[in-house]
Amino acid sequence: MPAFLSLDSVSAATPDGRPLFEGLTLTLGAERVGLVGRNGSGKSTLIDIAAGLAEPASGSIARAGRVGRLAQDLPGHVPIDEALGIAQERRRLARVLAGTGSAEDFDAADWSLDGRVEAALGEVGLAGIGFDRPVGTLSGGERARLAIARLGIEAPDLLLLDEPTNNLDEAGRAAVRRLVAGWRGGVLLASHDRDLLEAMDRIVELTPVGIRIVGGGWSAFAAAREAMRERAAAERDRTDAALLQARQAAQRQREAKERRDKRGRAAAAGSSDPKILLDRRAERAENTGGRIRRIGERLVSDAVGEAEAARARVEVLTPLAIDLPPSGLPSGAAVLSVEGAVAELGGRRLGPFSLHVRGPERIALVGPNGSGKTTLLRLSSGRLAPSVGTVLGAAGRIAMLDQHVGELDPEASVVENLRRLNPALDAEGAHAACARFAFRNHDARKPVAALSGGERLRAGLAAVLAGGEPPWLLILDEPTNHLDLEAIEVLERALAGFDGALLVVSHDPAFLGAIGIERWVRLGG
Repeated sequence: MPAFLSLDSVSAATPDGRPLFEGLTLTLGAERVGLVGRNGSGKSTLIDIAAGLAEPASGSIARAGRVGRLAQDLPGHVPIDEALGIAQERRRLARVLAGTGSAEDFDAADWSLDGRVEAALGEVGLAGIGFDRPVGTLSGGERARLAIARLGIEAPDLLLLDEPTNNLDEAGRAAVRRLVAGWRGGVLLASHDRDLLEAMDRIVELTPVGIRIVGGGWSAFAAAREAMRERAAAERDRTDAALLQARQAAQRQREAKERRDKRGRAAAAGSSDPKILLDRRAERAENTGGRIRRIGERLVSDAVGEAEAARARVEVLTPLAIDLPPSGLPSGAAVLSVEGAVAELGGRRLGPFSLHVRGPERIALVGPNGSGKTTLLRLSSGRLAPSVGTVLGAAGRIAMLDQHVGELDPEASVVENLRRLNPALDAEGAHAACARFAFRNHDARKPVAALSGGERLRAGLAAVLAGGEPPWLLILDEPTNHLDLEAIEVLERALAGFDGALLVVSHDPAFLGAIGIERWVRLGG
């Protein structure tokens, strides 16, 4: 199998010199390799290195064949044929067909272009789209599918994808999955999309304690990760037990020494031996005791070091926990009633929308981008007033968290944000609320701007749930878009145990399944 990419002991660092990962050796042929790790672990940097857009801090890299990368920021002003990279070739073919082409045009003409373009556009659901149409007239999902079509036309040997399903609707995500599943060359993919990762042949994890490579897709990786966590926990328990035994042994030695010394002093008091002899015996006893004490202290110190290292490894490998307060929502309570609501936004009329939530229901809003999902969430939360229709919700018991956590002041600390958004909280109560969301001690005093995506979401949840009365209904708009896999799983466990109602917009089916969605409301047909 030819190798399209070879990495030999590659290390990477941030521009200011902070190490990201070290010693990655990887050979990638006609296979699919997934990259996972916490935000900031170096996944995007590795994609840039593979593309030749960045240099490794150390190690070497070799490429063979053509490398293609999914464009995720197509400019809106260019026509579609230019975005597809075929504008020049289309003009050449037009000149040839019109009889005005040069000899160079005839020699360079790509007569297979029309068939390849038609197949690529049809594969992503854009068959028949006008080539002169500006990219800016397309929805976000259509732009993503257009970028996928370009890769199908170019057919590079190695495909590089960095979070390709972020912000895509169901159709866009499905197009990415088909692209990856059907690719005949190599694929290097950084993603937190577990459905997409399931199709990988290998998964490379970049972690604070090194690099791990697991054969198979997401299920195999998750099983191996859980086994590693269990081994780390068992090692922690073993070293904790060894530390206890070392301390007990040292205590027994001290007590035995004290008993011997007591007997020795009693014997010396009643002895007729010369004082010089008694002093020598006391000196030998003291030296022996000092040696025993030093040995015991060294054994305890070694055991402490091993136990601390084992506990630190568990802390690195074991995810945090979020403690959501109980909502107290009665099972039959009317939580939300949206009836015929219409929103007027920038000259667009969205709706009418109708939605009813009673008791601790778990509801997902689904539909293509542009169908009005976020608008319905804003109507439901009271952030947007309808121009027509009615919205009735449980007063003060509905909270919304958007994917950007816009309620938080990025310049203020976590605890300062909590007190600003919940004025009734005193300093002690605010720190207690921070601790429930794994912001303890100095972490609670970090500015929001310095937080990762997962930390920012935890801070947002703490802010909306730290008031006097926890919400009955929690509204979440694409909460996993900027989270790494570990942060997503932390959020899933917290929401799965929440006893209130959930209204969620997400294109991540694994996430929706994990939080127990029981009703699906489709917008846009």
